[in-house]
Amino acid sequence: MSGDAAEILDPATTVEVADGVFAFVQPDGSWWINNAGFVAGTDDVVAVDASSTQRRTRALLDAIAATTSAPVRTLVNTHHHGDHTNGNCLFTDAVVLGHRNCRAGVLAQSIGGLEPIFGEVDWGELTIRAPQAVFDDRLDLYVGERPIELRYAGTPAHTTGDVVAWLPEERVLFAGDLVFNGGTPFVLMGSVDGALDALDVLRRLDAATIVPGHGPVCGPEAIDTVESYLRFVQQLAADAVAAGVSVLEAARQTDLGDFAGLHDAERIVGNLHRAMAELTGTPRGGQIDIIAAFQDMLTYNGGPLRCLA
Repeated sequence: MSGDAAEILDPATTVEVADGVFAFVQPDGSWWINNAGFVAGTDDVVAVDASSTQRRTRALLDAIAATTSAPVRTLVNTHHHGDHTNGNCLFTDAVVLGHRNCRAGVLAQSIGGLEPIFGEVDWGELTIRAPQAVFDDRLDLYVGERPIELRYAGTPAHTTGDVVAWLPEERVLFAGDLVFNGGTPFVLMGSVDGALDALDVLRRLDAATIVPGHGPVCGPEAIDTVESYLRFVQQLAADAVAAGVSVLEAARQTDLGDFAGLHDAERIVGNLHRAMAELTGTPRGGQIDIIAAFQDMLTYNGGPLRCLA
């Protein structure tokens, strides 16, 4: 765990958002502190996302076991980032599902080795485990007779392989990192334009309850906040490109205004890297210099990013 050792986060909570449908909410939802969830049936459980460290994923598995004696047979990854997938290997009896691009992303990453960015983190004894079954657009699961629709976002957004888990009967949406609640959205590895399109897709589902990738369980109003922030980023990027200023200079000149209260404010830098690249011809999800973007974020932040994983 990095950061101030005296800084203690509240423990994770298991929130029943519908009958047999649970969100595993980890405060405060900042870097590497994600949400997960699970749908419990009589004979089996479908889990949505693992977590970043052995300790946090074990806590998720303990929460599932405290709720139901049914085994976890299926684990859905909403996208490839390690806060949602590092712990896949601990779901030993589950088949891991994800978008085709999610599998590729998991296989291309490693666990740990990020000390220059996030400081020391106790990742635990984890190994990479990518989705074993992949899909491109949609896959329907059933827990007993309860349907769970796995839907690709339709475009690069937070990443190039974002999937949501939609329970149409309960109108519950596990949104992954297409929705942040209380934290700054992050689209460095996806697309600003695409993320806005993906939010339109989410709106059409007409969810009553959203389990965001980070932050407290919420309603559809959280989509509006994410959209407003992304449009703010687009305007900043357009102004910066027109003025011929660098990403870092544009970020430093920015008054975050209504978004200043969102944690991990330094993500404005990464988001501007993506937005300005798109304005100058990079396609959605196209390759940009991720290392340079994080270096600029570190400079903006004045040092390693706050991480209490």
